[in-house]
Amino acid sequence: MEIPLFTSYGVDYLFRWGHVLFGVCWIGLLYYFNFVQTEYFKEAEDSHRSGAIQKLVPRALWWFRWAAMFTFLTGIVLLGYRQAGITFDITVGATLGTLMFLNVWLIIWPNQKIVIASATQVAQGGEALPEAAGAAPKAALASRTNTLFSGPMLFFMGSSAHLPHGLVMDASPVALGVIMLLILALEGNAIFGKPGPMASVNGVIGCSIGLTAVLYGLMVTL
Repeated sequence: MEIPLFTSYGVDYLFRWGHVLFGVCWIGLLYYFNFVQTEYFKEAEDSHRSGAIQKLVPRALWWFRWAAMFTFLTGIVLLGYRQAGITFDITVGATLGTLMFLNVWLIIWPNQKIVIASATQVAQGGEALPEAAGAAPKAALASRTNTLFSGPMLFFMGSSAHLPHGLVMDASPVALGVIMLLILALEGNAIFGKPGPMASVNGVIGCSIGLTAVLYGLMVTL
């Protein structure tokens, strides 16, 4: 008797399951950082904030960055399975997810390490690291951008199976080009710009929903 889980379809399903499982952990912690922890830090006393940065934040960031890593790796495997069957939707979703992964490992984590080291040094009677003042806003902006990207990323990951808009090879070059340029412009802002309306929780949620609508509109009209 053939066991479905041990077939090629079963292996594909296991990677899909892992992709969703790691993704839930990653995006759940992303929302925790942006909707809960950041707002708490605005109101917390200095001693409480310092203790959280030294003891809570490193633990949360460990799960956060490794969940991002394994979400990305399982996604790469799934894209390999699809090969020529990659849709317009999954291309947009995967692009957003890849940029989010890079933001975690190349911007958020390196800058958060500086913030943690600075808080630890101050707690031990030393001086704050000079670079910490600039590191915190850089990490925050990248995190806000990932929250912005998360709405359309999840939408297009889901629509690739339930509302597919054709294979990427058949997509409108104009639509694909405009969408990619818009995404890259927003990523550029994550590196060199300012949070703008994303500075507040309501603002970043609204921007994420709005970006989803804009990208979907471009996909179906151009």
